Amino acid sequence: MNTTSAQGVGGRAGEWPGDELTLTRLTGRGWQPVPFRQFVLKVNSRCNLSCTYCYVYHLADQSWRRQPVTMSREVVAATAGRIAAHAARHQLTRVEVILHGGEPLLAGAAFLDHVARQIRSAVAPDTAVELTVQTNGTLLTPAFLELCADVEMKIGVSVDGGPADNDRRRVRHDGGGSHASVEAGLRLLTSERFRPLLSGLLCVVDLHSDPVTVYENLLAWQPPAMDFLLPHGNWTSRPPGRDEDERLAPYGDWLGALFERWYSAPEDETDIRLFLEIIVLLLGGDSQVETVGLSPSSVLVIETDGTVEQVDALKSAYPGAAATGLTVLRDDFDEAFHHPGILARQIGAAALGADCAACPVHRVCGGGYYPHRYRAGSGFQNRSVYCPDLLALINRIHRRIQPDIDKVRRSK
Repeated sequence: MNTTSAQGVGGRAGEWPGDELTLTRLTGRGWQPVPFRQFVLKVNSRCNLSCTYCYVYHLADQSWRRQPVTMSREVVAATAGRIAAHAARHQLTRVEVILHGGEPLLAGAAFLDHVARQIRSAVAPDTAVELTVQTNGTLLTPAFLELCADVEMKIGVSVDGGPADNDRRRVRHDGGGSHASVEAGLRLLTSERFRPLLSGLLCVVDLHSDPVTVYENLLAWQPPAMDFLLPHGNWTSRPPGRDEDERLAPYGDWLGALFERWYSAPEDETDIRLFLEIIVLLLGGDSQVETVGLSPSSVLVIETDGTVEQVDALKSAYPGAAATGLTVLRDDFDEAFHHPGILARQIGAAALGADCAACPVHRVCGGGYYPHRYRAGSGFQNRSVYCPDLLALINRIHRRIQPDIDKVRRSK
């Protein structure tokens, strides 16, 4: 293993985790790393949109400029081989592969077909491969949807609500809105022939939007699931509306209003993953995502040049924050277990600072999403910049569901 590149890239002097976490030290205490189960392939590094909040193009790390536009077939083959070897070594029954970007459809339908088939053919039959392409929806065509049906690849679409809300931030390079093209794509995708392909809709929270209006605009497409993401930011580069007043929780209020609308519906309308995860955690379960809870991260990102990175949202912190120094052309995925940043996102409560450890809801919020904890000078062992919002949201959900929990318990 190239220990210098794996441990030295992506950190800053004096910032946690630095070199404090080592695999040898942790395993010596009886701890074992969790195998990687989700692989995000950046098949195309450019995008036909220029969303104002995009962590790839508009935040701290500008390494996309040095990336090849499209992943080469050599890198595709190497990535497929690494996934297959990792799954076999750890006897994984399932892996998730997400084709991402940039905008992955810019790579062309034929290339994405090649990627999907290469991965399926490389991975052993006793490991199920769940394929998804995450797209902005503007380039969906009947031919591409037929391809997805043929290779059993689901489709997630990023959209931020109706025309006015979406086009405030999800804009083209000339500043024009994207909603009309997204709507055309969604009409194809939600037609009777292709609706089974839709995995869900992804929306970034905008405090200028009304949460109920956004939700109901998205709900009109009848998606099986929705994800609502907080804009990426941290203590050094604060997200919009998240100022220094700890008494305010604007994102908690926004999400809380959305939760009330969703939870109060007379019937099950769709899954909202953030809310479901918080409910599971409040009931004593474990999270399936790393945005909340303390479950270990099992995600690796492969860039178009084959470099292996941590979760790509780290690009919002500082240049090189996601780097590992590894590449699929040389390194096995197990080598990533030596990187302090990977270890920090796998050790759960041990990665939390004193403030979080003392908080009564730390098991639920998990300290917040790891990239949102960054502060220049101290690194990632801080509470989330969204701490007041997470606390407000978790407490609101807890108060709302407790009577229903009590009712179920009394009926037993």
